[in-house]
Amino acid sequence: MVERREALAKMFSAKGVKVDTNRGEEYYDSLMKTMTKRLDELEKSPAASRASIQNLLESEGVTRRDFMKWASATCAALMLPSSFTPLIAQAAELMNRVPIIWLELQDCAGNSEAILRSDAPTIDELLLEIISLEFHETLMVAAGHQAEGQLANAMETFKGKYLCVVEGSIPMGAGKEWCTVGAKGETFEEHLRHVAKDAAALVAVGTCATFGGVPAASPNPTGAVGVQDVITGKPIINIPACPANPANITGTILHFVLTGQVPELDHLNRPKFDFGYRIHDNCERRAHFDAGEFVEEWGDKGAQNNFCLYKMGCKGPMTFNNCSIVRYNEGVNWPIGAGHGCIGCSEPQFWDKYAQERPMADTHFKAPTGGVEKSVDEFGLGLLTAAGIGIGIHAVSSIIAGKKEGDE
Repeated sequence: MVERREALAKMFSAKGVKVDTNRGEEYYDSLMKTMTKRLDELEKSPAASRASIQNLLESEGVTRRDFMKWASATCAALMLPSSFTPLIAQAAELMNRVPIIWLELQDCAGNSEAILRSDAPTIDELLLEIISLEFHETLMVAAGHQAEGQLANAMETFKGKYLCVVEGSIPMGAGKEWCTVGAKGETFEEHLRHVAKDAAALVAVGTCATFGGVPAASPNPTGAVGVQDVITGKPIINIPACPANPANITGTILHFVLTGQVPELDHLNRPKFDFGYRIHDNCERRAHFDAGEFVEEWGDKGAQNNFCLYKMGCKGPMTFNNCSIVRYNEGVNWPIGAGHGCIGCSEPQFWDKYAQERPMADTHFKAPTGGVEKSVDEFGLGLLTAAGIGIGIHAVSSIIAGKKEGDE
């Protein structure tokens, strides 16, 4: 775990994760005062959960030094100067002051499972164990009227202060009455609206909750949509991917603990510190793309030598996420590293648009030109379909360049 965190800190530094120096010292001085005041207020408030991060870390054999290394890497991930590292550590220790109500709607529970099933939990996952989880249908012992009583009590006790974390899409079409929750038989839509009304903010976890995900795939028989399509007038943070990385969930909650506000978001309501990166730009196979070296078919020499997977349908050039940096399973690997192209699971309508093993230039989806060198917001504005033309041009030119080199 220690080695993974040290490597993570180096990766963030090497891959351009930097603070915005244009903001100047005054901005960061003001931000530090705001965060310090917020943490002081939280420290004086009663703990919503009795769980202690120090006790949990000790039980897992994680030293204070390890914890501070994690805080340093997380500080870089949140795009803050290193001077904020002590505040990150303090915020992590105060995460049990922020109550969470977690809703399971139209989903496979994959995000909950990804966190629960870890055999060697990271500090990010351990932190999610100390949050005050007031309600979670999948995990709680109570059922029926007792569960509803717990939910009502949590909503009243922490009114206006709790985070509503939503996993799963919301069916809005014909037959939505088939999906109900609790003894009262609330539909998923009613359940979400009921809990959202007194929440400080909503965190949509996973692509189903953010954009509808697989349930919303054509022909979308249930009329599945994401949280932002149902709830208005409340801050909503989207953390897509299938499943969402625990590090991104933790970072978002930490930001809320530090500031009491949602982080800076992109045009799809995703935190920029998590989703301001394109898979293609930080991919370990990018050099092969630029050299025109591609896997042509599964198992060929290109595959054996880790060549670019674009021609096998990799959607890294049009997918924004940090999984090429943070990775999964203790940072050991991720889909492209394991030999399969990105399927764009953190993008809207990914199942219909991206989840096929052919490059976008070969599909019927068309998009404006502009190549792969676009920022997250430039790339997203007015973009309703996947990017194909610009990527295709770049890929073709790379192939030609590669062949010329080979001929020589």
